[in-house]
Amino acid sequence: MSTNRSVRVSKFLSLVLRHQPETIGLVLDEHGWADVDDLLNQAQGAGVVITRELLHEVVRANDKQRFALSEDGLRIRANQGHSIGVELGLEPLEPPEILFHGTASRFLASILERGLLKMQRDHVHLSADEATAIRVGTRHGIPIVLRVRAGRMFRGGKPFYRSANGVWLTEHVPPSDLIPPGAEGDTP
Repeated sequence: MSTNRSVRVSKFLSLVLRHQPETIGLVLDEHGWADVDDLLNQAQGAGVVITRELLHEVVRANDKQRFALSEDGLRIRANQGHSIGVELGLEPLEPPEILFHGTASRFLASILERGLLKMQRDHVHLSADEATAIRVGTRHGIPIVLRVRAGRMFRGGKPFYRSANGVWLTEHVPPSDLIPPGAEGDTP
């Protein structure tokens, strides 16, 4: 399978499983699951031909594990990143003391003033390691990595969740729980 084809299919899946299933007439259940046969048929009707084999390969090979197939392979969903209301069924979980958020340097002033906001998504996305946060930040421009005092937030009553692909999720990170690049105060 060509890398370009895989990327196109992955972007298409992100669109219809995370943001706009209605663009192809796809129906997601309350947990974000779609029937694989419906997805393939609706995609084809919209001019996007995806074979079952290609779909399985995109799910398996996606470096960020954005998608999951049900154990029986009959349903598919996005693991996180939805801008539509879905209940992923994640249980609150105690996070590591420090998590990381990658973004572009041009957003730093606003983030330091307002904190990390979920924007159009259901949650703020955080990484357990700095390397992943750098990769995320690179997608948006010159990357910077903010450290988040996740342990302190959790002890203060803020819930955290971990998606099936290891992304940490929370509703909001206030400025007081951010450690900007190069700042002192690395301690939780």
